[in-house]
Amino acid sequence: MKRIGSLLSLALVIALLVSGCTAPAPSSTGGGEAASAPAETIKIGGAFNLTGELSSLDVPAANGAKLALAEINAAGGVDGKQVELIIRDGKTDPATVANITTQLIDSDKVVAMIGFTDSDSALAAGPLCQEAGIPFITAGATSPKLPSQVGDMMFLTPFGDNVQAAVGAEFAYDRFGPKAYLLWDKGTEYTTLLADYFKTRFTELGGEIVLEDTYQSGDKDFSAQIAKAKSLGEQPDFYYISAVPDDIGTTVKQFREAGITGPIVGGDGYDTPLLVEVAGDAANNVFFTTHALMDADNGSEAVKSFIEAYRTEYGHDPENAFAALGYDTMKLIVDAIQRAGSTDGAAIAKAIEETQGFPGVAGELNYSASEHVPRKGVTMIEVKDGKFTLAAEMVPEKVPAP
Repeated sequence: MKRIGSLLSLALVIALLVSGCTAPAPSSTGGGEAASAPAETIKIGGAFNLTGELSSLDVPAANGAKLALAEINAAGGVDGKQVELIIRDGKTDPATVANITTQLIDSDKVVAMIGFTDSDSALAAGPLCQEAGIPFITAGATSPKLPSQVGDMMFLTPFGDNVQAAVGAEFAYDRFGPKAYLLWDKGTEYTTLLADYFKTRFTELGGEIVLEDTYQSGDKDFSAQIAKAKSLGEQPDFYYISAVPDDIGTTVKQFREAGITGPIVGGDGYDTPLLVEVAGDAANNVFFTTHALMDADNGSEAVKSFIEAYRTEYGHDPENAFAALGYDTMKLIVDAIQRAGSTDGAAIAKAIEETQGFPGVAGELNYSASEHVPRKGVTMIEVKDGKFTLAAEMVPEKVPAP
């Protein structure tokens, strides 16, 4: 018995020594050094489609958010607390999007969420955030219907599709003429809404849709649609094609190879390196609406500074304007938490609604209790010699109702 007692005493001493010498596991802040992070952080969910057909938009958006986070934490975080961005991959799959959103809310205990550049993913995640009372700001989803579909916890950083479609219609009508061909992907919320808003504004201007056609997401052969277009007795003044990033390069290339050389116009789904990478020289004479021109020489001063910081962080220029939107979204949510003086969801949402004159890289941000989609100007891009160049900066004369 005496020996057993001695062994127990020795075991107790060893346990106490080990307990006293073991360092706590480091906490990642997403932007600072893990070893220097405070014990308590403010957790924000980052839901992005890092893989799948939307990755060419979401990866830059996530990188922009991480760059903003690094700057925020380097400046002291929020009231001395570091901010942690927990990024999870939705894989461009609605079921996975719902799963990671639930994980961010229930397991990771985030106080707010940012992410996604498409409306379908935002629609899959938004109601879960709404139910949990978690503010969610999209970093690129452009459906102006999202706040009314989801609720008062849903906000957009970009303009709405009705705004960019109106600009596309007004620009093309004035520059190319009153006769348009319209092709749209019927498989996504974004492409469906964009086409509808474009048609509404274009016909209001006196324009005529000489042929309207559709395709299904995932289609890679557009020969049937092209044959219908070529069968027209007279070709239209331009071709408006509402497509997602993974399709547009293929679509443009096939239209050009079939001998259709007229201007092709579209929305911010074209703002991807895939357009030129896939279409090559066929991408010339393509025009699209987006959020800002990512040009170190001709962009705004805010854009130039952002490009320099992004290049320093990642070794290359921003891939598209969605990098700037991700950056703006991260800055906005942290600014709202700072002004709210709280991590309560309702308080954060109220602070976002009170945001006025927030200086985003991709445009100034203003919100109110009745407007969760910011009113912003639109950048029109022209592809010349494989490069994105500025065609116009516009505010539409009239915007279709959401």
